Amino acid sequence: MDPQSIQSIVEEVLQQLGQKQPTLQPNQIPIAVSGRHVHLSEQHLAVLFGESYALKKKNDLSQPNQFAAEETVILSGPRGTIERVRVLGPSRNLTQVEVSQTDAFKLGVKPPIRQSGDIKGSSPVTIIGPKGSVYLTEGLIIAQAHIHMSPDDADRFQVKDGQYVQVTTGTERPITFGRVLIRVSPSYRLEMHIDTDEANAGFIRTGQIGELIIAGQAAPSPSPVMVQEVKHASTVFEGKLLTQHDVQQSAESVIQVRKSTIVTPLAKDTARDLSKKIEVIDK
Repeated sequence: MDPQSIQSIVEEVLQQLGQKQPTLQPNQIPIAVSGRHVHLSEQHLAVLFGESYALKKKNDLSQPNQFAAEETVILSGPRGTIERVRVLGPSRNLTQVEVSQTDAFKLGVKPPIRQSGDIKGSSPVTIIGPKGSVYLTEGLIIAQAHIHMSPDDADRFQVKDGQYVQVTTGTERPITFGRVLIRVSPSYRLEMHIDTDEANAGFIRTGQIGELIIAGQAAPSPSPVMVQEVKHASTVFEGKLLTQHDVQQSAESVIQVRKSTIVTPLAKDTARDLSKKIEVIDK
């Protein structure tokens, strides 16, 4: 079972235990980690699962009237497929697929970072269901980190819909998100949404707390963590074969390998896409 599937199960258990809002201090935001998922239009729901098909609710999500369905689909791209991708309900006007950058590498696509609903000019993808398949010419995105909040929350934080803010975390690996979109609606419940790549980078799990920083305010706990990591970006890879997965999992900006190490073509492509350097050393 892959880490994202485990994360999804953990989230579902937490959601089933209850939706009680945690007690928060001023400027604090609860964080939820969002795994890969699909929103389907009625038309595409019928193609994938059959005419007049209705999604079966698995569990409610934190946002009112939103739910995870029992149904899953397969995503297919030029380089590979991802199975058991959860469908979220209810259905929408347009079909949209949200993945992480790691997922995008596996599929072989380069989706843009967008807010939900902004799919014009985004990446293509094929969605496969038990009754048929749908090829989207656009609709695959990496979701922009964002905060759902009510108008009362917006007044309290002194922010407005469409504004970008920073959010910092106090986890084992502190991290500050520098471009977090504010989304305001009377139907929203206060919560920040990030994807699994962002969560893994900051050792963040659903239910942890971040602190909102508005432009001009100083972060409460500035951290030199990222600078420290760059200083240690010269660890030598000791394996005999450097693969795409090794490059994706590496936190180094420069991956040093020995002359005897075999570097796969996909590893080279992935390193280039991630702006990482593979350096051959003679040691």
